[in-house]
Amino acid sequence: MTTTEMQSSTEQNQWFYENAGQRIGAISEEEMITLIRNKFLTHGALVWRKGFPNWTQIENTELKTYLDSTSPPPLTGDHVNNTLVWVLAFAPILGFLLEHFIAGAVYHTNEQAAEAAIANGTFWYVTLFLNIGLSFWDEKKLKLSGTDTGKFGSWVWLVPVYLFKRAGALKQSPAYFFVWITCFVLVLLTAV
Repeated sequence: MTTTEMQSSTEQNQWFYENAGQRIGAISEEEMITLIRNKFLTHGALVWRKGFPNWTQIENTELKTYLDSTSPPPLTGDHVNNTLVWVLAFAPILGFLLEHFIAGAVYHTNEQAAEAAIANGTFWYVTLFLNIGLSFWDEKKLKLSGTDTGKFGSWVWLVPVYLFKRAGALKQSPAYFFVWITCFVLVLLTAV
């Protein structure tokens, strides 16, 4: 084998992979196999090497033989149940209504005190807890579907960022993100 053929063979075995929106590599096929065995690269990971026209999912390459064959790939965005995320999208309004309900229940004998509590934002934490709780619950459901939620980082508690990252990870429309933003703005305008 000539030096040029050896260099071409080496380049052919140099891999790149995507991590948090960044291109990582070039690394050898052995290093890729190690990343797969350590579960750093799993189903859905984007990889590329010389000869590929575009980035492709790892399970569509010869590296698929190293993926854990005992666990199925994650559900695609088309098959993930989005009921909970749509409830989360309307959580700012739902929380606002829940705050009114709680104020009415706490101050059931004094309507003016209930109105004052709402005006002063006495029960603001109800909406906050509702949003964060639904966000964490949705993230747990995504894990059960096989989605790698580690890509979301620690942003699950910051609902709009979570919704945007979720839509990107599942290759879905960010409609629920925009609905949440709209609901949040409407609640702010109503509270003023």
